[in-house]
Amino acid sequence: MLIDEVRISVKAGDGGNGNVHFYSDAHRPRGGPDGGNGGAGGSIYFVADSDISLLSQFRHQKKFFALNGDKGGSNKKTGKNQSDLVLKVPLGTVVNYDNGTSLEFTSLGQKLMIAKGGRGGRGNYTYRSSINTTPQEFQPGQTTAVKKLFLQLKLIANAGLIGLPNAGKSSLLNELTSSNVRIGAYAFTTLEPNLGVTKSKHILADIPGLIEGASSGKGLGDKFLRHIERTSLLVHCLSAESLDPASDYKIIRQELKNYSSALLKKPQLLLITKSDLYDSRKNLKAKFDFLKPDLYVSIIDDDSLKKLNLLLSQKL
Repeated sequence: MLIDEVRISVKAGDGGNGNVHFYSDAHRPRGGPDGGNGGAGGSIYFVADSDISLLSQFRHQKKFFALNGDKGGSNKKTGKNQSDLVLKVPLGTVVNYDNGTSLEFTSLGQKLMIAKGGRGGRGNYTYRSSINTTPQEFQPGQTTAVKKLFLQLKLIANAGLIGLPNAGKSSLLNELTSSNVRIGAYAFTTLEPNLGVTKSKHILADIPGLIEGASSGKGLGDKFLRHIERTSLLVHCLSAESLDPASDYKIIRQELKNYSSALLKKPQLLLITKSDLYDSRKNLKAKFDFLKPDLYVSIIDDDSLKKLNLLLSQKL
């Protein structure tokens, strides 16, 4: 099950306290103040990744705290600065803070600070002066507050592969990108959206097969229709196995319209997939040309895949 909304709490590390210390040895029994500054607490960062299932890590663990900075040492030694806590989130994640502000991850590898670690406090060495030769002052480390976050996933893809179940979308994604999506010759193989990146750096999303009534909650596709709202191009896959191409095409178009009129207005490519099932190109065209498809394609036809890659590059 795809987790695309979750609430969590995060807290950056507090800064370490400054130290009060006076140097003393046999040669310098009153060597003066040498308390060091406290170390900085760890910050929390999110990094955008192509794995859209990453929000599942927050399903059970809801609290993420970075480590506090260490207290300052003697001999003017600064306490240890703690390492930052870095968490991966899916590309397209929107981070909503409880104060109404938000951050959005719109590019792969994007790294944003979610909570800043506290600064270390000053040790008594920094308070020394000609009139204060034995300072007892120190500065506490900066404390940080717990932040409550609402994370929402809205897939960001240049193009979305849509169509009925078993229309060949996952197979195409595997061939066009470095994805390794599970496929099979039965309905609803794809239970969750999948992302892949083409050689031309375009991001494709394979959306679970839609059925009639998906926009009103039937089947698997209703909750995923919103994930193609951000795409700039819809790639409608219609299988050459279709017994009623006109009806199958109409079902998908109607579901798009029922969900959002904006989806219906998006630029579209119509692909007839699994074209290798026909020995005769003439018979294939006789069955599907009335729909005016942009391309007949097969995952075992390298020439058709090259044409599809070129077509995607031109449209995106």
